[in-house]
Amino acid sequence: MAFFPDMSESDALSLNALALAYVGDAVHSLFVRNKLVTESNVKAEVLHERSSERVKASSQAALAQELLPLFTETELSVYHRGRNGSPHHRAKNQSAADYRKATGLEAVLGYLYLTGQTERLLQLLTEI
Repeated sequence: MAFFPDMSESDALSLNALALAYVGDAVHSLFVRNKLVTESNVKAEVLHERSSERVKASSQAALAQELLPLFTETELSVYHRGRNGSPHHRAKNQSAADYRKATGLEAVLGYLYLTGQTERLLQLLTEI
């Protein structure tokens, strides 16, 4: 399996939305960690605290709300599938609504990553 996959859009869209979100969660986390490391030279403990603040469900839900108007029709469809998916758990200390919005955002990020749309992925992640 390639580190930078180039899955067809139809194959990616056929995946379970929560599988897309699973990948998108890792993509978002790596993006945030990379950004933090390149912005400041601080201890790993501080990096972890800052990263955790940005990737928690409430922060991702707020990001999703800001990005919604920028989503293409396909991205919006993937977002809705992820948001309306049925996860078997939710993050501690996060509202169910925020968790669903965060899952929708993660599904979009996973879809873009798996289909090799890295330019679009970076465009969205650096937009806000």
